[in-house]
Amino acid sequence: MTSTLTLRALRRLRTTPGGQLDCRIDFSDGPGSSRPVAYVERELAPGGISAYLAARKSGARSFVLWTDEHRQTRVATLVTLTGGRRSQFQVLGPQGETLGRITRDKAFSRGIRTRWTVSRPGAPDAVGYKGRLFWWCVWWFFSPLLPFVLISPLFSGGIGGDFPRGPRRIKWRAGGQVPLEFRSSGDTVHLNAPDLDWRLGAALAALIPSFDGWIGNPWDSRKD
Repeated sequence: MTSTLTLRALRRLRTTPGGQLDCRIDFSDGPGSSRPVAYVERELAPGGISAYLAARKSGARSFVLWTDEHRQTRVATLVTLTGGRRSQFQVLGPQGETLGRITRDKAFSRGIRTRWTVSRPGAPDAVGYKGRLFWWCVWWFFSPLLPFVLISPLFSGGIGGDFPRGPRRIKWRAGGQVPLEFRSSGDTVHLNAPDLDWRLGAALAALIPSFDGWIGNPWDSRKD
């Protein structure tokens, strides 16, 4: 059975102590079973928010998944191993144990599209590419019209809805199977393999949207 992990924005949620959390991860394994399983927060190094924002420009990310909004127990932690065109991240459990590694190769470094690799102990690497080539061709064909699309709401009574973005869907393949899938509608990771640790999927559900392009609104880029 497929289970899903969905990233939800929590722009107005504040807790005491600790200030604002960033997002929540909801888990579902069937109709009517959705429930929150983790709360996402950037983990700031010395230097605070300004240092984090400077580091994220080179591909670095660091965040914690908490069991609840009171930050009592860690579900998992994501840390950056390397940045740059080939960014690598390690997902750790609450005791510091390794749950898996996620590698992001930027577009045109190991292929035309951005490549995501999920590595787990004792399992073959799962490799996925951002968007289908067909939809990327459609996107680039119409991209000269994008400036008009972006400014048209200013002349029609305001801005509503989302701006158009490039293809974001990712299917991971390993050994002829599709153990993971990211769907841009709702920022949802689908776990199709029963042996996949949901905590690794939750970290992936938070990590991918943090790399939304300049048209998007990455959850970890806020300046407060």
